[in-house]
Amino acid sequence: MNKRPAVKCPYCNALAVKRPAIFIYGDKTIDQDAFVYVCPRYPVCNSYVAAHKRTGRPMGTLANGDLRHMRILAHQAFNRLWMEGYMEKGEAYRWLQLQLHLPESMAHIAMFSEYLCERVIELCEAFTNTAVKAA
Repeated sequence: MNKRPAVKCPYCNALAVKRPAIFIYGDKTIDQDAFVYVCPRYPVCNSYVAAHKRTGRPMGTLANGDLRHMRILAHQAFNRLWMEGYMEKGEAYRWLQLQLHLPESMAHIAMFSEYLCERVIELCEAFTNTAVKAA
């Protein structure tokens, strides 16, 4: 039996609801079959997170606009590690997990706080700056 996960908004403690992504993105929705978990007080609370297409489970924790922006910046910094050939993608995830001293289950940017996003950016920039200087 696939029970829907109880997802709470970290800002107001309300129980999130699963909605089609078009509810958030409107005409800009890339995947018409995508879903998101949204705080029922949206847009006042403005927190949501994408749902996995395959499992329907949340991809991380609900985040407001500031945290979503930080997660985007952290992903951009992190993706450079493997997209620019410094590491393979799996190796980059293991490196990040070790750098942050996190178990694999918690080493996902979609679960990170603003502080951890800032750490990801700092660690990735330090790594790429060191790699460039060594080249």
